[in-house]
Amino acid sequence: MTVEKKTNYGNINVTTEAVASLAGGVITECYGVVGMASQKVLKDGWAELLKKENFSKGVVVRRTEAGLEIDLYIIVSFGVKISEVVSEAQKKVKYILEKSLSEEIAAVNVFVQGVRVIN
Repeated sequence: MTVEKKTNYGNINVTTEAVASLAGGVITECYGVVGMASQKVLKDGWAELLKKENFSKGVVVRRTEAGLEIDLYIIVSFGVKISEVVSEAQKKVKYILEKSLSEEIAAVNVFVQGVRVIN
């Protein structure tokens, strides 16, 4: 699945991996977010922190009738109010993706996979 745009000059196709990388890059810049986590928590319950080149493993992009739905799996910093971090992250990701892709974002779902203490 790709995001497709038709212009006077031709067609533009953006892959879901590119959308996922953009969303992952945006959310890791949000206050209180330590990094991206894998969609699947490991057997013993520990969440794996993903590196920059693997952000797409922590993001799921789906197309619905209302627009794109984005699922983000993150790890937050210890000592922050999780609901505020998630709310601000949702707003920022939605704004940046709509501005960058010129596409309606129906939902940004954030799943907190863990909490980490940062030194």
